[in-house]
Order: sequence, then structure tokens, then C-alpha cells
Amino acid sequence: MTLAPDITEIIARARSDLRMGVPVVLSGTDGLALVMAAETVDVQRLADLRALGGRPVLAITARRAATLKARAYDGDLARVVVPTDASLSWVLGVADPADDLKTPMKGPLNSERDGPATLHRIALHLVKSARLLPAALVLPLSGGTEFARQNGLTAVNAELAAEHLLRSSPLHPVVSARLPLDVSEAGRLHIFRPEDGGEEHYAIEIGQPPRDSAVLTRLHSACFTGDLMGSLKCDCGPQLRGALAQMGAEGAGVLLYLNQEGRGIGLANKMRAYSLQDQGFDTVEANHRLGFEDDERDFRIGAQILTLMGFSAVRLLTNNPAKIEMMRQNGIEVVERVPLKLGENAHNHAYLATKVAKSGHLL
Repeated sequence: MTLAPDITEIIARARSDLRMGVPVVLSGTDGLALVMAAETVDVQRLADLRALGGRPVLAITARRAATLKARAYDGDLARVVVPTDASLSWVLGVADPADDLKTPMKGPLNSERDGPATLHRIALHLVKSARLLPAALVLPLSGGTEFARQNGLTAVNAELAAEHLLRSSPLHPVVSARLPLDVSEAGRLHIFRPEDGGEEHYAIEIGQPPRDSAVLTRLHSACFTGDLMGSLKCDCGPQLRGALAQMGAEGAGVLLYLNQEGRGIGLANKMRAYSLQDQGFDTVEANHRLGFEDDERDFRIGAQILTLMGFSAVRLLTNNPAKIEMMRQNGIEVVERVPLKLGENAHNHAYLATKVAKSGHLL
């Protein structure tokens, strides 16, 4: 018997620590490194990092590096050397594009090209999974993991973490209960909880759809601004209500409400992207300047929920071919794509046009 946390639980601790500004220690075959999230580091901890000696780098994604004209020698990331006189504002300026247009010259930025970047890559995966800006301060450490114990820091095995962070966390049903809705009194809400301590996901079942035929289904990613606030910058709210209304009219359907706000980057980062859009960048350009890909969502979650509920085939309410492909790759047959063209207005016309031109949406 052991009460010690496994790698899933250790990574959940590490995410929480990084969000609080607490460093973590990564250890693996490539050595040992102290990792801090650039977004949450403060003046004192930055000074403490320097006091350890060595040569810290700021790991950023290749997307962010392209904006800053920094060399991404490692392909998917750049290890930007932190100058000896770099202040906290320098770190935040490289990590956060908020003031890029005010202070476009942040360099010259020197990138490391020698040695492995394995720990830096895992550090970026960790801060992204914590819904923080994808930028991490990384300092190689000598010695063993005793450093983590002496300083009360979470120690993460890099090899185990790498495998864990790339897979979709298994989900488990928690509870379901009857939930009468405006669109149908025959509603039921199912709650699913991931093993990795992440946010729960929901399935709204309308009627009693048979498990042996294709069910009308919508994969809807959470959108606080559109779903709750009635934002005109996107079409999410109308799509959510329209999908439920269509299921109610047909008498059966399943709407999967996946907590992947802002295409998987979180609400804070989505608001950062909105701020960049106000500066003239489109939605894809804004994500890239932040250091993210066009879309960071994991649609495998939807396939997993459908399987747990006993469905194997769907009529998918979507304009996004990527959702169709991901369903098929994960064992869910898509027998029909049902278009869902709702919510266009003067405020989101350019946004929808960008989804068509750059993300392949069928509008």
C-alpha cells in the first residue's frame, strides 16, 4: 500500500504551483531543471533564481518566437537566453504580447542551440495545461532531486510527465439527473470528471435517444462571453441555443459541453487575444502572437464521453471539419454533418470569415 501521489496527481500539483508562482523541479535523463511560469513569477523569485547561478533561459513556443524574430533552433520552441540584467518587465515583455506594438524592439534575443530541449518542452506543456501564457523560465540544476525536497518544491519526472501530457485524460461519470429545459422537458444532465484534476465536462441529453442509431450531436466548447454574456464577437451563444432547440424539436439529441474556453487556451488568454484583435490582428494571428496554435482544443474528450454514454454513431451539428475527423479517428462514426449557421452580425463578420479562410470552417 502507498499513499504517495502518482504522476497524474503530481502533475496536478505542479499545475497548481505554477499558477501560484511557485517553481517546480523537472528531472529526467537530460538532467534537472528549475521551472517557473513567466506569467506568475514575481520580483523576489526572479532574484532567487538568479542567486542560484547558472544560465537561465526563457522557453517560448515557435509561434511566439516568430513574432519576436527569435531563433527557434529546437523547431517547436526557442530557448531565449535571459540577460544578466533582465528585469521582471523584460520577462513579461517577452512572454506577453500586450505591448508588442508599443515596444516592438525587444532584442536582440539570443537563443540557445546546443544541448537537449526536452525539459524545456515539458515545461511549456505544463504551463499551457495550467492555462497560463506559454512561456517558462528554466534553469538547469546540478545534483539530484534533493534540491526539490530541501525547498519544498514539487518534483516531476520528465519522462513520465511527457507521456501523460500528450494523452487525453480518462473520464469517469460522476452523476446524472433529470433537468427539464425550455427546449424539452425531457432533459438530463450528465457530469464527467477527468482523472488529471482538470475541469469537468458535461453532456445534456434530450429525450431518450437510442444507442443503436446515429444521435444528433453537438460538440460545444464553453464560451463564457458568448454563452452567458451574449457577446457579439462570436457565434457561440446562438449555436448553443440553436443546437438545443433543434434537438428539442426532433425529440432527441446530445449536446456535449466541453470546458475548453477560448479554443482551449482559457478565458484569460482569450481576453488577451481579444485585446490583440482590437489592435488589428485576426483571431488566428492573435493566438499565434500569444504563442498558441490556431486551436488548442482536444476533441478526443467528446468521443470519450459519447463512448461512455453508449453511442457509436452521430449526426454531427458542426461547421468544423476537424471535429468530424477527430470523431472518426476515435471510434465515433459520423454519418452526417448537419450545418449550424447562426449568429453572424456586424461585430463577428470578420471573425467568421477568418474561420473559413484559415481554419477551414464550412460557412
